[in-house]
Amino acid sequence: MEPSGAQFVLPIPFLWFHDDQNPIGEVFAADVRPDGIYIKARVSKVNAPGRLKNLVDDAWAAFTAKPPLVRGLSIGWKELESAPMPGTKFTRVLKWIWGELSAVTVPMNTDATILSVKSIDLAASGLHAPGDTGQPLQVRAKGTRAMTFQEQIAGLEAKRAADLAAMTTIQTKASDDGNTKDAEQKEEFTRLKLEIKSIDEELVDLRDMEKLAVVKATPIINATDQTKASELRGGLLPRVTVTPNVPKGTSFTRMCMAMAAGKGDSYQTLQYAKQWKDSTPEVEQMVEHMWRSKAAVAAGTTTDSTWAGPLVVTQPLNEFLDMLRPRTLLGRIPGLRRVPFNVSVPTQTTGGTYGWVGQNKPKPVTKADYATVTVPFAKAAGIIVLSEELVMLSTPSAENLVREEMIAGMSTFLDQQFNDPAVTAVANVNPAAITVGASTAAASGVTAAAAKADIAASIAVFTAANVPLADSVWLMSDSNAFGLSISLNALGQPLFPGMTAQGGTLFGMPVIVSNNVSTRVILLHAPSILYADEGGVRVDVSREASVQMDSAPTDTVDATTVYISLWQRNLVGLKAERFVTWIRARTAAVRYITAAAYVGS
Repeated sequence: MEPSGAQFVLPIPFLWFHDDQNPIGEVFAADVRPDGIYIKARVSKVNAPGRLKNLVDDAWAAFTAKPPLVRGLSIGWKELESAPMPGTKFTRVLKWIWGELSAVTVPMNTDATILSVKSIDLAASGLHAPGDTGQPLQVRAKGTRAMTFQEQIAGLEAKRAADLAAMTTIQTKASDDGNTKDAEQKEEFTRLKLEIKSIDEELVDLRDMEKLAVVKATPIINATDQTKASELRGGLLPRVTVTPNVPKGTSFTRMCMAMAAGKGDSYQTLQYAKQWKDSTPEVEQMVEHMWRSKAAVAAGTTTDSTWAGPLVVTQPLNEFLDMLRPRTLLGRIPGLRRVPFNVSVPTQTTGGTYGWVGQNKPKPVTKADYATVTVPFAKAAGIIVLSEELVMLSTPSAENLVREEMIAGMSTFLDQQFNDPAVTAVANVNPAAITVGASTAAASGVTAAAAKADIAASIAVFTAANVPLADSVWLMSDSNAFGLSISLNALGQPLFPGMTAQGGTLFGMPVIVSNNVSTRVILLHAPSILYADEGGVRVDVSREASVQMDSAPTDTVDATTVYISLWQRNLVGLKAERFVTWIRARTAAVRYITAAAYVGS
């Protein structure tokens, strides 16, 4: 329960064990504080003999027994707004109607307890009735804010006005009857008078505290952030973030499956997405946004080259990219320099000339060479074809299959394009691999000694070109990483102690392992590799298109080109696109070994 979400109107009925046929009093004050909701309640005085008198007398006896027989409190409530608690089977109730408070023996919340009970001092009037709870009854709850002084003052003033009105009613009724107040009226009148006196004393203290708070208050100046401004003025609750208890990337996968299952009908897509509203509500929200913002589409004709089915375009869901990045070399290499698309970046190609200079001797004139590098647009894309039965099957296994297929396909492609020296630049299509034109040498052997010599040679190339090793990284396959990790010296000690089959460090430089590197062992200076990334993945869906089911489709179609109709075979095509590119800003920033197959000593 979120105490700050309670909606209530005082007084609140005070019941005996949640039985609305057994009321015993009322809650007349409630104070929401940082450590819980504190309340004040009173047990009613019943003079007329009967069941009700016996009930309140029994309740009062249970409260005042030594030790108390009933000391727990429990609320009667109705939910207005809730959210699941990730990782648990419980639900956090954010907003709720507080209908009643009950005295119970065993409360659901063991911290909800009566702190103390006391009677009003009526000795002067000769009355000895059950009294108010002078200290609050406490319901503890974390994360709530305290009522401000102004709120407390307003609440007490409202209560004082109600008490005064009740006193006036009692006095007027007695006067109209031409009699003095009877015993019951005197008791209630005295109780109300003492309560007003107590409220007046409390109001004096609260107004003094309010004045002191104003003197010490810190003005809010130019607080443009909503959360910060809210905290400064104490007006709102801390922000609560609820994270769905589903694997990362599930929202993206479900979005694709909903689009595919909708068969081009936005309404059907929305209804399909509603099944996940509790665990991934953002899927339904994205579909609604797409539905409302979608422009009218012209009818297809035989002369329309795009008649095969305009693909439904979604906005990028970035959580998929959060999963894709750690699976790619671009996302795992530390220190890569990220830049915007189509921006010219200056880069230093050579260092200056420096030397020792004697007294009164001419100093050498230094010169550093710079070049300008532009990172152009480039787009990676692929089409995944799935059966309609698979996309309609909303089980976790189907979702995992779709998600893993999309991640694996895109990450493998990007890794190969990033490091394969056979991938040369094509204008307005793709960037060159970082190894194109870089210094290279074939592995001198497979033994530990050969590996050590090859690695030393790569480092020597870097140092000769004044490329810093501090920001450099090794890329290699897990088989080569394993071979280096089991390499031993003559004493049987690890030759490369920082290495494991999963990576580690090699001579103090990080090692990134990926089988997409193949038999190459690459040394690169990370800050000299520039890359640009749009920051999202765009997905299109179609079931009417005809597709070349080929990983290398024919660019210029001819009579031999074979198409598969998705509609005819009950298939769905998911096209994923990512705008990303890279460029090696410094020629000497990469050195790689080819045909490496190290097996250790």
